Amino acid sequence: MIAEFELIARYFTKATPNALLGVGDDCALIASGRTIAVSTDMLVEGTHFFHGDDPFLLGKKALSVNLSDMAAMGANPRWATLALSLPEADESWLEAFSKGFMMQAQHYEVDLVGGDTTRGGLAICVQIMGEVDAELALRRSGAAVGDEIWVSGSLGDAALGLAHLQGEIELDEADAVCCLKALRDPVPRVELGLALCGVSKCAIDISDGFCADLAHILERSKVSAAVEFSALPVSKTMEKYRTSPLGERALLSGGDDYELCFTASPEQAALVEAMARKLGTRLSRVGRIREGEGLVVLDEAGNAKKVGDAGYEHFR
Repeated sequence: MIAEFELIARYFTKATPNALLGVGDDCALIASGRTIAVSTDMLVEGTHFFHGDDPFLLGKKALSVNLSDMAAMGANPRWATLALSLPEADESWLEAFSKGFMMQAQHYEVDLVGGDTTRGGLAICVQIMGEVDAELALRRSGAAVGDEIWVSGSLGDAALGLAHLQGEIELDEADAVCCLKALRDPVPRVELGLALCGVSKCAIDISDGFCADLAHILERSKVSAAVEFSALPVSKTMEKYRTSPLGERALLSGGDDYELCFTASPEQAALVEAMARKLGTRLSRVGRIREGEGLVVLDEAGNAKKVGDAGYEHFR
């Protein structure tokens, strides 16, 4: 059985070129002349992932969901800490998990600078820190009346994948591969977030469901919005289910998309479209910010659709 400090040294101690001092002391030491953005996310077995899920992909996702928060602020991710609660020190699991985590960290040039390990139910907590110019940071409170609402990538695939695993729907093999990849291996839109600084003033990552997360923008910005259901971007797989009750729920309320929803003035539309081409990222205009309160989702006839469960919320 591997001991705690050997575990840390073997799997989670790497060079930290972006930090003055990394893993090994009571605290890490970092220095920056810019504003620091900080976010924390926790993944708990049975709530955020299933027992027996691939530890390599779990390691990647543990960092990706935090990178997505950096993207939503327009921040450049730089440092992270990792706290693990483990039922046992399973070396094969740790090898795969750390490989996935560290591969993602290396790709986005993030230094792992500290953390903690303890015995308990399987839970993963990551704190991420990045740099941002305060005056350019993308904030939930930055939406203005007249702004257009944009969404990156496509929505709903991860929720369909979860429904497949939970037995609500049986996807064919090709569709299951597509949706389970979206669920287990999301792509954080870090490059897009950085590119939006100076073009947009407002963004959020879609983790709890499109309607729920857009509602956070509306509440903080003290505005309302109208969204066209037919304009919401979907994959070829999701297109088959768009108009079904499960498909609508996945598209409007499903979590784990980790795409960016952002607003920009109509005058910036050409810049946004050029950004999409440069990054090779699908960006779709789905609605508009209005005066008032609340969110309206419109069908093709312009009538308000009934929106069910707004999105995922703990303790509900």
